[in-house]
Amino acid sequence: MDNIYHNIISRIMHFSIGLSLIIILSLLISKNIKNIQIRYIIQVLIIEIIIGYFILHSTIGLESIQKICYLFDTLLFFASKGTNFVFGDINTHKTTSIFFLNVLCPIIFISSIIGILQYSHILIHIINTIGILLSKISGMGKLESFNIISSLILGQSENFIIYKDIIAHISEPRIYTMAATAMSTVSLSMISVYMTMLNPKYVIAALLLNMFSTIIILSLINPYTINPEQDLYIPYFITKNNNFFTIIGEYILIGFNIATTVAAMLIGFIALITATNTIFKIIFGISLQHILSYIFLPFTWTIGIPIAEILPVSKIMATKLITNEFVAMIDLQKILHTLSTRSIGILSIFLVSFSNFTSIGIIIGTITKLNTTQGKIIAHYGLRLIYSSTLVNLLSATIASLIL
Repeated sequence: MDNIYHNIISRIMHFSIGLSLIIILSLLISKNIKNIQIRYIIQVLIIEIIIGYFILHSTIGLESIQKICYLFDTLLFFASKGTNFVFGDINTHKTTSIFFLNVLCPIIFISSIIGILQYSHILIHIINTIGILLSKISGMGKLESFNIISSLILGQSENFIIYKDIIAHISEPRIYTMAATAMSTVSLSMISVYMTMLNPKYVIAALLLNMFSTIIILSLINPYTINPEQDLYIPYFITKNNNFFTIIGEYILIGFNIATTVAAMLIGFIALITATNTIFKIIFGISLQHILSYIFLPFTWTIGIPIAEILPVSKIMATKLITNEFVAMIDLQKILHTLSTRSIGILSIFLVSFSNFTSIGIIIGTITKLNTTQGKIIAHYGLRLIYSSTLVNLLSATIASLIL
């Protein structure tokens, strides 16, 4: 009994310290503290803890999300048919083109689906339902609230296709919120891949926790008020073109342009990161990942990782930040036998997001393709976006440490 009480007190202590640290780090770069709405933040935090506990301790939520994942797996299967027709069935062979074919090319198909949804006005009804509900809970605008859901469903690159007609009219604070949201979540189309590398329960929990953590962190870092008249979210989604096939063709080309732009950004940024690591090793005798791992050390303690496991967990966190979540998940699999079940769960939830330096390139490339001016704004805030989205992941991991 004493051990149970000690465990509960320890978790509450780590959660309180971790939450306080994350709030302080958020306020350090907050632009307009007086606009922070504390009531909404507390409200969202309570909801997040309750939902997180429900997901991690029941099978209902997991089964529901898995059905949605099956839908997206089916869409990706259809997308592969078009890819295989053009490139041949090279997915069955070992090739360095698999990432482009399986991850980027489906953007083209999903883009055409978005065109159909806009033509049929289905998206308008989704916006009405989800946007209004989330905005009431979070205190955010309807555009931001819907963007949280659309980022989760479509992913960080495909998501912005929806906003192509209004992106030029979105204010700087709002476009920052939208970009940070896209970096703080993952798309449902990637869930099946993550589930082969992590426990599906943690993947599902991370999706929902990150959604609410994003609201909290951005409400602290980037608070602003919105007049109802400025809350663009419905009229601009109604397509003015009544020709079905013209719209499909238009969105297919948009998807192709974004896929190629993202590919170019990935090539450039990954090459630069590799070069940076090499330079650090030559000059300092240590890679940038190892340096960043020491920065993560205090955070790994606050989220409840045992002292003996802090360093390896910190290294994986740093790897995820400097490369991507896939590399970090592979590294986690190599040391699973050395970590406790609880540490694996907390770390897994931290890893499920697009928050890394490579994502900056993807976000900049995608938005620039749609609107050059907005792309320059996002490029200016690149490091700030990494900072914000990393705090989102740390908050989700901190909440996971409380309820696991």
